[in-house]
Amino acid sequence: MHLSAWLGHAAGSAPDRIAVQTPAETVTYAQLAARVDAAAWRLAARGVARGDRVGLALAPGLAFVEALHGCWRLGAVAVPVDPRLTAVERAQRTAGAVTVVTAALEGPAAPATLLDAHEAGDTAVVMHTSGTTSAPKPVSLSFGNLEASARGSAAMLGADPAERWLCALPVAHVGGLSILVRSAISATTAIVHERFDAGAAATALMAGGVTLVSLVSTMLARLLDAGLARPPALRCALLGGGPLPPGLIERARAAGVPLAQTYGLTEACSQVTTSSIGAPETAGRPLPHTRVQLAPDGEILVGGPTVAAPALKPDGLLHTGDIGHLDEAGRLTITGRRADTIITGGENVAPTEVEAALSSHPAVADAAVYGRPDTEWGEAVVAKIVLRPGTHASEAELREHCASRLAPFKVPRALHFVDDLPRTASGKLLRRLLR
Repeated sequence: MHLSAWLGHAAGSAPDRIAVQTPAETVTYAQLAARVDAAAWRLAARGVARGDRVGLALAPGLAFVEALHGCWRLGAVAVPVDPRLTAVERAQRTAGAVTVVTAALEGPAAPATLLDAHEAGDTAVVMHTSGTTSAPKPVSLSFGNLEASARGSAAMLGADPAERWLCALPVAHVGGLSILVRSAISATTAIVHERFDAGAAATALMAGGVTLVSLVSTMLARLLDAGLARPPALRCALLGGGPLPPGLIERARAAGVPLAQTYGLTEACSQVTTSSIGAPETAGRPLPHTRVQLAPDGEILVGGPTVAAPALKPDGLLHTGDIGHLDEAGRLTITGRRADTIITGGENVAPTEVEAALSSHPAVADAAVYGRPDTEWGEAVVAKIVLRPGTHASEAELREHCASRLAPFKVPRALHFVDDLPRTASGKLLRRLLR
């Protein structure tokens, strides 16, 4: 199946519509298309040809967008990497690349054949998983995966030609990249911030120019702390990266911030399920044409056109390693990672459930729960806690708080107060670094 080049279609149908807006610059689709062609010719001058890999070690912004689409105009494969990584980490992720782009493409250009369409099965990008539970691994996503994800997302959240989606997530992660792809496919506007800054993001939201924003829980909490309330144009804050603490949902509702929860992963090109806007208590139902089922042990299995072909098992499904359950309406709730389950005294404990209980205490800003080897119980439930500035809570108080909400075997046997928790650039908890 052939897919039309997204940017060319957008430039033809809405040439004067704003394609990308950054704090420093705004470009229309017609302007972006011309700049992308120039970027493609400059990549060709570096020896890039169809099928080659190109590392993109660029911060979110116009330079990244131009290089990304420039790769696709040549039929090359983009490999986004976070420029904040060490030189060794960047080299690992870009091994085999013909060139690595580290600044806006300038300099010599070479004539090259530019593509107006792609085969759906051709690789578009190689993304790396977030590395929350193990070392990051590469995932090859096709043009067909990206298109199916964008169309499915629009079906769940609605499609408006005037959409303005704020991207404050790293574009080297699938959640951030997907915003740029969805915008190009739908010919809507991507508002791109180089990094997440709660004050800057809150200002953009309160100014009334943002209709959608993608966040993780910690980002939402910081926005609310920064005073975000009743943003006038925002119709949805899409929350991913893990289950939403009930207390945070209530804070957002009180502040008039409309939420939807989504469950996704790199191997499925971002969104797998998405809740209705205003009903974020679960991760919602599967995207159109996406199949979600549970293994006997509760592992979430995913099939459909968004799933990277190399990630499929012989049964034709992606085995996510995540644990969850489906309600009568087919809505998914995530309870944790299979590998993260704590087995204490023969009982299974999901860390996310304990974290939600701890986070409901007014003094707790952040919480992480893990299992510690224990000679008597096999594993003991342990928590690390970040308190809100100017508050106080003792270990006994927090244990009592949990005991009123959880079965006794789920209550942490030890709590440690820390200044912060290890998280990825996109805000996901790095659970593997807790122990």
